[in-house]
Amino acid sequence: MDQRPVSEGGRTPSWHLAAPDNAQTQGLVVSGFAALPTGRALFLELGWKGVKKKGGGAWLEALRKVARVSDAEKPDPRAAAMGFTWSGLQKMGLNPNALASFDRPFKEGMFQEDRLRRLGDRRGDDWQGTVIPGGPKWSGNTPLDAAATDDEARAFDDRQEDPEQRVRTPLTVHALLLLYCEHDEAAEAWCEQVSAALAPFEVRVVHHLPLDLRLDPQGIAREHFGFADGISQPIPFEPGTVVYRDGGDVPKDYWNGVPLGEVLMGHRNGHNEIAQGPVVADGIGDTAGLPPHPKGVGFRDLGRNGSYMVVRELKQDVYAFWESMRAAARHIRERDPEGSAHVTTTWLAERVVGRDTHGNLLCPMGGTIPVADNDFGFWDRDRHGMGCPLGSHVRRANPRDGLAPVEADRQTLLDAANNHRILRRGRKYGRTISVPPTPDDVDRGLLFICLNTDITRQFEFVQQTWVLNPNFATLYDETDPLIGPKGTMTIPEDPLRRIIDVETFVQMAGGEYFFLPSMPALDYLGAL
Repeated sequence: MDQRPVSEGGRTPSWHLAAPDNAQTQGLVVSGFAALPTGRALFLELGWKGVKKKGGGAWLEALRKVARVSDAEKPDPRAAAMGFTWSGLQKMGLNPNALASFDRPFKEGMFQEDRLRRLGDRRGDDWQGTVIPGGPKWSGNTPLDAAATDDEARAFDDRQEDPEQRVRTPLTVHALLLLYCEHDEAAEAWCEQVSAALAPFEVRVVHHLPLDLRLDPQGIAREHFGFADGISQPIPFEPGTVVYRDGGDVPKDYWNGVPLGEVLMGHRNGHNEIAQGPVVADGIGDTAGLPPHPKGVGFRDLGRNGSYMVVRELKQDVYAFWESMRAAARHIRERDPEGSAHVTTTWLAERVVGRDTHGNLLCPMGGTIPVADNDFGFWDRDRHGMGCPLGSHVRRANPRDGLAPVEADRQTLLDAANNHRILRRGRKYGRTISVPPTPDDVDRGLLFICLNTDITRQFEFVQQTWVLNPNFATLYDETDPLIGPKGTMTIPEDPLRRIIDVETFVQMAGGEYFFLPSMPALDYLGAL
């Protein structure tokens, strides 16, 4: 479901950023800190009332002394990353004109009514079954802008504070600090240091998640459902900027290559345009080292080498998943005792995901594509979903050339699919469940994190048009069987197809859009 490839043999080519971009970019973008298995996610609230006109970023200097954000220049023995919500930047005193220069989804926040609908979280006044009972625990609680209630309004500093006009969560998150180190004891001690350093500045930790990326005895990193995690990532390219460790340019990968501007602002994206980010026009930008904006005379580029970070806390019901698969397999065998001996609990679960538990892609006639082979298209390998079902999680998350109606359209559809890729950097949280799973009260799941420069075209498109589309790939009234709502899933077989019932296995417990600033942009924010 997430993270970079960590299963044995399944790594993408190791790409890096050349100087000076490597020293200006947060290390999370390039590495994901996979060498540091333990992590902590600290959700921060800025406790002061209103907007600080001066000193709103002073807490960042105190934080730097105990948890300096890591750049992409070289590995660190421990690492940190940081992002900010729109409401957090506002409280810190970022200029209203600078706030208005961010992309619209970030300014509106994930809990704006239209975004909740397209992400499948809420319809009208009702939270959907894919959200925890009672609604999410946390968000940025971004106030509505004037345009949210007036189609002709365009002033983004006119925020409506009427709670009746917007969806609110119990906890407000203004910033997210991610810490990575080697073991739990060090992580807990580090968290205590951070909390103590922030307390004098009225910055407090309002939510805390322990993150984990440990390998099993087979050397595979597994998410809580038990499947190899983090396979098939986009591979950025940009001559002179994206390089191998020896300094040579990373070429465009035919199947998974995306321009660097799909991940980092200020670089050319999939539409052959410079991915736009926020701008500032004050003396602070000069002293913080922000580069001049290439098109805006007198403006500094606050966005270059930054990104938008999508974060969603996804609670996983592991017991319900495997019980649902067991019940469906039993039902099939009872109805078709002679032709269904191969239909086991694991067989069905693998078709829901689209890969076997070790990460190998399912192929027709019982074959698989090894996890190390990520250079393939569905048109040639499995056009009709006889191995990896059309509606499986894998095919919905990245359909490659599989949506081409005819062979002549394969290249067009592959290029189109790669214009919607996201770079995943999440980790699981909570204690691993017993095997076989038994019901318990442990809170476990995935802290989904992805990076993109165009939230609407990338993350939201994937969620709405692929993952939750009931008519995806010629299907009817089916959504993602792993992370979607309760429904059905079609599994093609010869000569018959099988249709199984799936429950809701993943529920959103909180989420928001964050700005992941560059290192110079962090300096700028600290000087507010």
